[in-house]
Parts: sequence; C-alpha cells; structure tokens
Amino acid sequence: MVGILGKKIGMTHLFDENGKLVPVTMIEAGPCYIVQIKTKETDGYSAIQLGFGDKQGRLVGKADAARFKKAGVNALRFVRELRIDDVSGYKIGQKVEADLFAKGDFVDAVGTSIGKGFQGGVKRWNWAGGPGGHGSMFHRAIGSIQSGARLGRVTKGHHLPGHMGHARITTQNLEVMKVDKENNLIVVKGAVPGHKNSYVVLKEAKKMPKGYIKHKVVVQKPKKGAKGPGQAAKAAPKK
Repeated sequence: MVGILGKKIGMTHLFDENGKLVPVTMIEAGPCYIVQIKTKETDGYSAIQLGFGDKQGRLVGKADAARFKKAGVNALRFVRELRIDDVSGYKIGQKVEADLFAKGDFVDAVGTSIGKGFQGGVKRWNWAGGPGGHGSMFHRAIGSIQSGARLGRVTKGHHLPGHMGHARITTQNLEVMKVDKENNLIVVKGAVPGHKNSYVVLKEAKKMPKGYIKHKVVVQKPKKGAKGPGQAAKAAPKK
C-alpha cells in the first residue's frame, strides 16, 4: 500500500530520545476501505480508491452508492485515488489501518491549505511596501508593476493582490514520530496543510532521505528455475 486517508486533529509537541522538544501534528488515520481497483487493462492505468469517514446514505449519489454496496462498506465521506504499480495484492473491501506506517518512516502529506480570502500584495507575496513615515501616503499599496517603455502592458502571471490560500498543498518528507493502531493515530513531525478536522492524504515519501530503510520489505520467493536477486546468469556451455 502506498498511502492512507485521515483527518487532521491538531498540533502538539513531543520529546524525542534526546529530550528535544519536537512540534508534531496528530492525524486520525483510517480505518480506510478499498472501494475500487483500477487496472491497465480496463482503465489504462493501475490505481486503488480509498474511502474514509462515515456519511449518511441519503446524501450519496446512485453511482457512489452502487460502488460502496459492491465493496460491502457503508457510505464514505472522503474518497481519493492513489496510483500504484501492482494491484494484484489488493481486493475490494480490504481494510487499511494506521499500522501501514511505522515510527521512523517518511511520508508526504497532501491537504487543502487554510483559505485567507482576498489579500494584498504585502501579505500574499511579501512585498516590502512603501515608507512607513507620516505623510508618505504610500505604505502597502501597489507600486510600479510594469515598465511602460519596454512593453506597455502588464506581463501575464504577474503577482498581484488576490485570493490567497485554499489550495492543494503537499508537504514532503515528514517523519513519523508515533503510530497508535488502537486509536487510529499517526503523529508526524512538523506541520500539515489545512485547518483542524480537515482531510489529508498520507503517502509514502517520494524523496527519501539518504540511508533510509523501509520498515516493511516484501520479499517474493523466486519461481522454480528463475534467477533470484544477486544470482549471476550461468554461462552457456561452449560447443
């Protein structure tokens, strides 16, 4: 499995083995259920769809209700799709819990950042602003945004005041500090995008730190006659 869905509970702090205070985020991770499996033969790519959080059945559309019924689970509120190379080891209705990750693992957290509405350039883009003295008449307003002699227009994509926040954000390489399977909790180091009680996706980190070793290693037994890892191919006898 490559990831799990959850809900951000909030931030607190822990003390590590060296007695150092570490800010952490507590996430209610799972239990999740696999509601659909996509394969390259039928959909053109391989992926699994996970669902998390209960939802009233009357609020679910017919298509989703049929999908949940086929998976043998109740209506789920938060459903996301995760790409995976091989889906042969998974089945519809399978349960995914917090012990998917262990202490010391690294994950990427995907969430929706807190919306801040319409903001000016000083807050949105860290503009320096004008002089702060009395009588300047120019503190946080927009200055020159384009050279009229060069183009005579504003370049597309120029950073200006506008809507800030409420965007899909991925925070990479967060270390898992603690896993509590009984209470469905995963504690990660640092901050996670979103406000309290917002939904997040925890995925296996793409940019693993140097020297990191996964806590779960699946070793498949080679078939009879097949060459296992590290075995050199036998030279064909010369005639």
